[in-house]
Amino acid sequence: MSSEIITDQKQALAILKEDAEKILQLIKVQMDNLTMPQCPLYEEVLDTQMFGLSREINFAVRLQLISEETGKEIMENLEKQLSGLHEAAQNK
Repeated sequence: MSSEIITDQKQALAILKEDAEKILQLIKVQMDNLTMPQCPLYEEVLDTQMFGLSREINFAVRLQLISEETGKEIMENLEKQLSGLHEAAQNK
């Protein structure tokens, strides 16, 4: 592989991970300051953000910038972190 392709792949992965982190931070702020997980607004924001990230990942996979497995790992990691936040909110 050329170094340009490897650089593109690293940039794509970094951007996707950054976007996943932004979603996590958005949900943290929402849970801390605005709404609880049972609120339709919370669910709407979460669903919209997760759908958008899944489309970004799908696009990167189709361009062969990341593997399908890497995309799944990003989504699973974010889902685990969000689940932990949700459980913490339930236990407050």
